[in-house]
Amino acid sequence: MHVAVVGSGYVGLVAGACLADLGHEVILVDNDPHKLKALKNGQTPIHENFLPELLSRHRGHRLNFSDDLHEAVRASSAIFIAVGTPPTDRGDADLSYVESVAREISSAISEYKIVVEKSTVPVYTSEWVRRIILRNGADPECFDVASNPEFLREGTAVTDFLYPDRIVVGCDTDRAAQVLRKIYEPLTSGSYYVQAGAIPQPDRTSIPAPIIVTTTKSAELIKHASNAFLAMKISFINAVATVCESVGADVNQVCHGIGTDNRIGPRFLNPGIGYGGSCFPKDVMAFRSVARECGYDFRLLDEVMRINEDQRDRFLRKVRSALWTLRGKRLGVLGLAFKGGTDDIRESPAILIVQALLQEGCKITAYDPAAMERTQEVMSSNLKYANSAYEAAAGSDALLILTEWEEFANLDLDRLHGDLKYPIIIDGRNLYDPEVMAASGFTYYSVGRAASHPDGVPTGALKNGNGVKKA
Repeated sequence: MHVAVVGSGYVGLVAGACLADLGHEVILVDNDPHKLKALKNGQTPIHENFLPELLSRHRGHRLNFSDDLHEAVRASSAIFIAVGTPPTDRGDADLSYVESVAREISSAISEYKIVVEKSTVPVYTSEWVRRIILRNGADPECFDVASNPEFLREGTAVTDFLYPDRIVVGCDTDRAAQVLRKIYEPLTSGSYYVQAGAIPQPDRTSIPAPIIVTTTKSAELIKHASNAFLAMKISFINAVATVCESVGADVNQVCHGIGTDNRIGPRFLNPGIGYGGSCFPKDVMAFRSVARECGYDFRLLDEVMRINEDQRDRFLRKVRSALWTLRGKRLGVLGLAFKGGTDDIRESPAILIVQALLQEGCKITAYDPAAMERTQEVMSSNLKYANSAYEAAAGSDALLILTEWEEFANLDLDRLHGDLKYPIIIDGRNLYDPEVMAASGFTYYSVGRAASHPDGVPTGALKNGNGVKKA
């Protein structure tokens, strides 16, 4: 099929490349000339596994780039809107970019098209998109509006698109549903997976993918409810970690006991310094705003956000507990991205912690495998950058682990011990075993577990999260 994807940001770029890999003819539309030039020249603007291969494979063939939305709409049967929906000051989604695209699309509709929301939008957006297109003169028989939410995780977005848990399409007409079924037929029939050059299947996936057809309103709610639930799961286990520290339990053991219950499952039960990124913070706020507009005070979401913010403060208290005073201390930091596998620093808890420590007078040298260039664009010159984890640790009073990159979980502990001025590690991602760290000569702090000391005597659980150790 001929498909247009409007917006070459994270969602649009991944969707366009993957739709091309399914065999469709894709025009990726953006009004940023610098971004279009970079894409046409073969650059990949985001760090995402398999994306460079797909762009190289299809650029100039099944995947083309354009700034002419009108022509792209005329040439396509389906138009996916994947523009940004940033939060406003009130916390709801800014839909001005969606509205602008809808207005421009209307003038190019002369035969049947399906306009598909791919951006994360609140319920009723599909109705507004349809209304705007009609107001600008389109024939109501010549188009349908559908919702096709994305469930992509940064770092694994390509495989998430091509090996999805489910494909959700929200349509209010059978005609629209048939178009979307045809677009995703290579995945739902399984034909994509047997073709030469298919992206390798990741672990713990089943094929072919089920397709779930709902109304547009249900599809819009599925996306927000899914992200809010996952954020709630992260905040819940972080709250449990706080209790574990107070009573001297091991949160990793608690997670194992909880996660083996098949009603709950182990995914997203990872205690740490909180969630971040471009989706969870924005979508939780937007879902809360939607609920309030509907007359429901979704106070559970308030608590999810409060716990997430508090988790960063608790980590800072651990740093103070380990070092007593912070002004003038030299700290090595491992990780700046909000999670491993991506260069995205939007709402990154690692960045927020680094900023707080710099304000307290710390001298920080940081290393991240992918996110340092993006960090340099937004951070002050007071932050220094290293070329490796060991360079970041060299001469530091303590080492902080803030992002769960795989290489950070496999460091040479003997070398690290020699590089640090004091063998103190404060691990915000629980990448190491406290007993192993103590045996390796480290004073080791983590989340939801008692701190360990090289003399083999735990330093004790934190009392009420204020950094005061129990006697």
